[in-house]
Amino acid sequence: MIINKKILVIGSSNTDMVIKTDRFPLPGETILGGDFFMSMGGKGANQALAAKRLGGNVSFFGKVGKDLFGQRAMDYLKNEGVNVDYVKTDPKKHSGIAVITVNNSGENSIIVADSSNNTLSPSDIIKISNVIESSDVILLQLEIPLETVNFITEYASELNKTIILNPAPAAVLPDRLYKNISIIIPNESEVEKLTGISVKNEASAMKAASVLAK
Repeated sequence: MIINKKILVIGSSNTDMVIKTDRFPLPGETILGGDFFMSMGGKGANQALAAKRLGGNVSFFGKVGKDLFGQRAMDYLKNEGVNVDYVKTDPKKHSGIAVITVNNSGENSIIVADSSNNTLSPSDIIKISNVIESSDVILLQLEIPLETVNFITEYASELNKTIILNPAPAAVLPDRLYKNISIIIPNESEVEKLTGISVKNEASAMKAASVLAK
């Protein structure tokens, strides 16, 4: 089973700043919100935490800024049992931040300042080549540069690693990336972005899956 393998998550870490509100403000409008709280987020950090809580042997690699947000995020993962020894600090960029508003219906609106996440480069990946080589599963998302994702998949596929991609946030992917990944796990909106097929039922889901597999 994958969960018994050494899992390396390469990706983003953000601090989520959440404000609850009765409704979203109109452009130029200021409204009073409700409760405020902060939580650790970022699709990469979330993957690492989920895999660890499911019993995996998990390491996380990404970039944070030289600030309190990045330190708190890594301390949180470390306390959960995720190995963060390989995480790099970018002294010129702040750590990733997401500002999230949630209305009474549970709908949300999110703005992400990716900052240090967006500086993760192929040269950073080369520096942890030994970690990739010793891992069984590479888990990825798209909150780091697509160039870097492409580089990782090409490098790891040559080593016959299992590569799992969550294609979020939704983006058009180059054809060469598909041949290097083992598993892709899009949701409905991401499937439509990738295939042009709107998934409404099992039949349309199977059609979209066929397109992706091809």
